[in-house]
Amino acid sequence: MKILVIGAGGVGIGIAASVASQGADVSIYARAKTAKAIRQNGIKRTGLFTHYEIKDIPVYEDYRDIPKNTFDYIFITSKTTANEEIADNLNNHREILKNSTNIIIFQNGFGNDEHYLKYFTKKQVYCARVITGFKRPERHISEVTVYTEPILLGSLQNESPKHLQEIADLITSSGIKCEVSDEVDKYLWAKMIYNCTLNPLGAILDVTYGQLTENPYTLEMMNKIIDEIFEVIKASPYETLWNTPDEYKDLFYSKLVPDTYNHYSSTHQDIKRKIPTEIDSLTGKVIQLGEEYKVKVETNKFIYNLIKAIESTF
Repeated sequence: MKILVIGAGGVGIGIAASVASQGADVSIYARAKTAKAIRQNGIKRTGLFTHYEIKDIPVYEDYRDIPKNTFDYIFITSKTTANEEIADNLNNHREILKNSTNIIIFQNGFGNDEHYLKYFTKKQVYCARVITGFKRPERHISEVTVYTEPILLGSLQNESPKHLQEIADLITSSGIKCEVSDEVDKYLWAKMIYNCTLNPLGAILDVTYGQLTENPYTLEMMNKIIDEIFEVIKASPYETLWNTPDEYKDLFYSKLVPDTYNHYSSTHQDIKRKIPTEIDSLTGKVIQLGEEYKVKVETNKFIYNLIKAIESTF
């Protein structure tokens, strides 16, 4: 099985090492400094679960150098801000794909498949729910820092994901449990509610997830964010795992946030590095759907505008 991983951050290196450790033939598309580090050192997965070191991983910096008619799967593990560019590049270099190639998107947010569906069919484009924590202490190393539930693979377009079982089996065999699901949309929305409530607000205030729950003012904002997202889901064709916002809040405040009390969000990390955040795939998606289905999402809009205001200073 030949797999091209596009995006060599913590998730990309971690997933690449996972499947390569189980015999998959993995190549990576990466930027210059990261590409150099991978060529020199290979890739490593450390932290929780089995540690792996994979040498001699082919790495590319230019789509024109990638072998033609080669890959069974493309894994998209970049930040969501790169999706439009990646989709365009894959379309402009279709010769690297087989007719049967599938794309699996391992990213935050919801609706990330839309960029790829401009060029590829519903039977080719799939999404993953990843709530395993990966960080990249060095350019060629991914450290697994948190594990709570399996990675899930599925379709947002009502296509059967059964053939993705071979990928799920590789990842599971590497030590990180992975499953296919016909309800990946529900689980992606579960992650969306969590991320949209905590990521931007924690970034704006420069605090951890847990600290947000200790302030009555941030508690009020978080509750309003959750309420608005549930209204959007109710008005849209989508579903999630809880019937009411109060049902979700019970779990959110009693378990989800305490389990990640000391965590700083990826949005926080992006702002510290002064690079664009993934807010458009998170809160921006809530706002888009709110406008589409005539649902007021004023708190989400306010938080979104604050992040955009911060980004505009970079």
